Amino acid sequence: MYIESVKNRNSPPCVLLRESWREDGKVRKRTILNLTKWPAPLVTGLRELLRGGVAVRDVADSFEILRSRPHGHVAATLGSLRQLKLDSLLDPQPSRYRDLACALIVARILQPRSKLATARALDPETLGSSLGSDLGLGGVSDDDLYRAMDWLLARQPAIETALARRHLAAGDFVLADVSSSYFEGRRCSLAARGHSRDGKKGKLQIVFGLLCNRAGCPVAVQVFAGNTADPRTVGPQINTLRQNFGLERVVLVGDRGLLTEARLRADLEPLGLDWITALRNPAIRLLAEAKEVQLSLFDERDLVEITSAQYPDERLLLCRNPDLARERARKREELLQATEARLAAIATAVRRKRNPLRGAAKIGLRVGKAVQKYKMAKHFELTIRGRSFRYVRKTEAIAAEAALDGLYVIRTSLAQEELAADEAVRAYKGLGRVERAFRSFKTVDLKVRPIYHWNAERVRAHVLLCMLAYYVEWHMREKLAPLLFAEEDPAAAEAQRDSPVAPAQPSPAAREKASTQRTTDGRTAHSFRTLLDDLATITRNRIQPKLDPAQPFEMLTRPTALQKRAFELLGVKLECTQ
Repeated sequence: MYIESVKNRNSPPCVLLRESWREDGKVRKRTILNLTKWPAPLVTGLRELLRGGVAVRDVADSFEILRSRPHGHVAATLGSLRQLKLDSLLDPQPSRYRDLACALIVARILQPRSKLATARALDPETLGSSLGSDLGLGGVSDDDLYRAMDWLLARQPAIETALARRHLAAGDFVLADVSSSYFEGRRCSLAARGHSRDGKKGKLQIVFGLLCNRAGCPVAVQVFAGNTADPRTVGPQINTLRQNFGLERVVLVGDRGLLTEARLRADLEPLGLDWITALRNPAIRLLAEAKEVQLSLFDERDLVEITSAQYPDERLLLCRNPDLARERARKREELLQATEARLAAIATAVRRKRNPLRGAAKIGLRVGKAVQKYKMAKHFELTIRGRSFRYVRKTEAIAAEAALDGLYVIRTSLAQEELAADEAVRAYKGLGRVERAFRSFKTVDLKVRPIYHWNAERVRAHVLLCMLAYYVEWHMREKLAPLLFAEEDPAAAEAQRDSPVAPAQPSPAAREKASTQRTTDGRTAHSFRTLLDDLATITRNRIQPKLDPAQPFEMLTRPTALQKRAFELLGVKLECTQ
């Protein structure tokens, strides 16, 4: 075939697509198509193709991008979930409910929002990410997601048991802690007023307890009514460890507000469980008054092990952190000065000539509010009469409290041959990893709050979803550490301090990364969230050729060097699947 231009006297030439062949010794030809009305660039491209070349024309005129969906962050997160085999852990049998649950977990990491907004983002007709199409969900409604939450909650014991088998073994440390989150609405049976860790006084809340392994990887979560005191959550969590997980011997690590004296005697000791916790400040003062805690012990050391008749069959590990002591002294002085400013204003009101403050009851009411504002009543001697008011610091009491600044006492049931003193301190400090999990839960990434569900079971399912999302995120953070503002070498970081009591120090590599904001290979360092945002710029594009509209195809944006490295670290393959 070839293209021939036939001259037309006074008219433009006629452009014909023809083919020729030899027959009976003669060359014969016939016209296949009249190309006269074709655009000249298109005719030129076709002529080049017929000659065996490659036709290139203006790409913008050759193709249409029908739709672009953010895809890279979906591929990284969903791929990590599948690499962890969390989908099979939810249910070995594939089902729509399992796919919807996976979508909820991934969506919680990528963009936490309401179930209605999540459903709209998963719908293939919306402009959301590629998550819904990757899971083959088709149309999704918020009712579909609610039913998937109910399905997931029914499987919680099996899911947590499987996680415990992966990450816990007999004799392991289990980190336990409790937090709360405020609640919107008044109809949920779990919502109640209690001690708010969010600073949302007057709001209803729920309480939830988290169990992690010693590295901070979450394995279980439980939800309690908002007025449940922290110690009351210990019994149910022990039942989870023993009955659901079948762990007869573990070492429970909890702070002094969780593992109180009453819980140790009532819940842990009868079951023969070992534990690590700390003494409350009043108990430390009693030891100091009994001369069992002496500051001279810390002249050359910051960790001392003692025994006390008040705590038989226990080891007491006295720790003193000078940095913590200086911080507490600074904070106390600021609170004392702030309280004195309020008391001085009251004294001025009592002494003023015009409309003075009179009456012991009225003065006492104002004074009570002032000293309770910063909880400094114990440090002031107050003299209140009908026409006068006087205050002065209790210098001896303040000095006695200051003497114990920076001092904390870790207590454990484990013998010396089972656990060295420095390892016990490290185990207790490991609770900081649970605190980081709560920060991620509540504010930074997953945003468990505010809670809008009214049904108690849906609230439990919502918190379970957040725990499973944090499980995936925790593993992603571990693998992506070389690209993040994160510690890559914990052993090197631990070597930076002389004692486990000393504050944690970053490794030289982590310090260099923080100062230069560059990774060791020269790339820009990221937070987990900004790295996900960067990966989201890898889009899945649906492209339609104008010459053949019936044959659209999909193509991914070419990843940058940083994005390629992220997928390499995650061990996830970036591919385009239609």
